[in-house]
Amino acid sequence: MTTEQLTALLTFSLAAMKTGSTIAAAAAADIRHDAHDSQLQVVLDQGTETARQWAARIDRALAELGGEAAPVNHAVQAHYEVDKRLRGFAKDEAARDLSIIASGQRALHYWMAIFETVRTYAVRAGLPQIAQEIQASRDEAKLADEQHARVAEQILSA
Repeated sequence: MTTEQLTALLTFSLAAMKTGSTIAAAAAADIRHDAHDSQLQVVLDQGTETARQWAARIDRALAELGGEAAPVNHAVQAHYEVDKRLRGFAKDEAARDLSIIASGQRALHYWMAIFETVRTYAVRAGLPQIAQEIQASRDEAKLADEQHARVAEQILSA
C-alpha cells in the first residue's frame, strides 16, 4: 500500500471518528441524566471531558491531513440508539446504572480499537504527531474502561 493510499484511509477513519465524536457528545447529557450512582456520574463527567480532548486531537489530525467529518457514522449512531433502548428496560436504578456502564464499556472498546488502528496507520504513513496524540487517546480510553469496571463492581457489591 502506498503512503498516499494509507493517508487516504487514515483521513477517512479520522472523519468517521469525528462524526462519531459528535454523536457521542450529543448523547452524553442524556446518558448522564439517566445515571443514579454518584461514582458513575463522576466517571461519566470525566469521560465527557476526556472525549472533548479526543475530539480536539481528531480535529488537529484531520486539519493536518486536509480532511473533514464524514456525513454519518452508522456504528456509533446505532450503538447509542440500542443502548438508549436498553436503559429504558431497566427495572431499577442499579440495573439502569449497570446498563450505562456496559454501554460505556462497549463504546470504549470501539474507541480503543479504532484508536489503535488509526495509530498504526499514522505510524506507517510517517505521521508521528498524529500517532502520538491518538495513542494518548487510546491510553485514556483504557483507563476509562477500568474506571467503568470498578464502578460496576461497587454497584454489584452494594
